[in-house]
Amino acid sequence: MSDLTITILHGADRGKVYRELPVPLTIGREEGNSIQLNDERVSRCHLKVQRDNDRLVLTDLDSTNGTKVNGQETHLRILRFGDLISVGRSLMLVGSDEQIAQRMARINGKSEDGSSSHSREAGSVAGSLGFDIGEGTPPQLANLLGLIEPPEVPDHMSAGQAAQFCEILEYLQARLHKLIESADIDETAQKVEVDFSTWQRLLDLQARLATLVRSVANP
Repeated sequence: MSDLTITILHGADRGKVYRELPVPLTIGREEGNSIQLNDERVSRCHLKVQRDNDRLVLTDLDSTNGTKVNGQETHLRILRFGDLISVGRSLMLVGSDEQIAQRMARINGKSEDGSSSHSREAGSVAGSLGFDIGEGTPPQLANLLGLIEPPEVPDHMSAGQAAQFCEILEYLQARLHKLIESADIDETAQKVEVDFSTWQRLLDLQARLATLVRSVANP
């Protein structure tokens, strides 16, 4: 995997493009970071990006105001080309135009010979993630970010780790199955309703998932 390109879309450093940064890299307010942001809401050393085989892994370094990837709060996250990193008032785009176009081509099942290529255009593009992506963003990026790719199953797990992973998935599948079965489906109105107790169980499942993610990210 080649070095990483990061473009600042919003914030005091908007318009700056950091091309072919060697990984691992750090982003923060203090000198000495690979990318130094002029943003008082960014911690001195806010986050790092490192490699794990052919993957890029983002880790929030216990920053004061946290890190979001594609609008979601995260502490530990696999990065992909076209992802948006939000820290403080700054918004950053991961990957070069070519890398993002290649990812879009794979998702759309198209060739990489230009059928999904694009050029940067001025103007504001409304992203499907609920925020304004901003000037200088590839016009097709909003569609890319609206797609949810299923995460890859970790490879090279030991037998014990694989068994634990299966237990987690089976637990989630079983709980979701019960919650789905309890829903009231009105096909005429094309609505699905759940009672309050089911709603509370959904919230409990979300809380358990949040705790699980936190425990994995902070072993």
